[in-house]
Amino acid sequence: MKMFDAGDARIHYRVDGPAEGAPVVFANSLGTDMRLWDPILPLLPEGLRIIRWDKRGHGLSSVPPAPYAMGALIRDCERLLDHLQVRDCLFVGLSIGGMIAQGLAVKRLDLIRAMVLSNTAAKIGNPQLWDERIAAVDQGGIESLADAVMDRWFSRDFHRTPELELWRNMLTQQADDGYAGCSAAISGTDFYTPTSGLRLPTLAIAGSEDGSTPPDLVRETADLIPGSKFHLIRRAGHLPCVEQPQEFARVLSDFLRDTGHI
Repeated sequence: MKMFDAGDARIHYRVDGPAEGAPVVFANSLGTDMRLWDPILPLLPEGLRIIRWDKRGHGLSSVPPAPYAMGALIRDCERLLDHLQVRDCLFVGLSIGGMIAQGLAVKRLDLIRAMVLSNTAAKIGNPQLWDERIAAVDQGGIESLADAVMDRWFSRDFHRTPELELWRNMLTQQADDGYAGCSAAISGTDFYTPTSGLRLPTLAIAGSEDGSTPPDLVRETADLIPGSKFHLIRRAGHLPCVEQPQEFARVLSDFLRDTGHI
């Protein structure tokens, strides 16, 4: 657990694995912290250099006043990876993390040699939708959205497990300003044109019961990048790495090998 000064935000990050290992960078979703990836990490090949961070306003990172711009989130990651002297990583981004992946690949292709776009899109929702969510957080905090978010995040089967409470608690314990700030960043982002210009190995992953970024939306984004692959994980919602960690880890491991990253 370390802190990095990114300028107007201090970023909590963690690096696991040998310094000489192939770098794999994980970017988590809105309303979660880096623990999102805990279920899959023990299932990945050994010897990787695994880099995770809490985006601004989330986890143990600082909480600048909202709103945030997507460019600031991308810059935080860019500066962190430069600080860690990371080049040619495989970048795994889920939801807003996948938007950060797209933006960073457009800006700094020297940092990313391949990417996994999980449960994300070039554009998610519309300004009216995000304005309504930001207003709800301003008025009643994240708690006012929590049940609806759980419905979008998880499948019906997962709702019957006691683990649902863990993820609901993670969501509600994020900072209201952080959630609202990142919501504004998503609202202002449309990567259809820049992402269509990317040329790098890409794997898109979707959950069959995802209420936030449905499979067709994820596939549409994947189709912007020539040669990309698409994988649908059934019986999973917006966070398949939580609901189906074995399958998620297997597909990711196969991609690591197919791209020659390991």
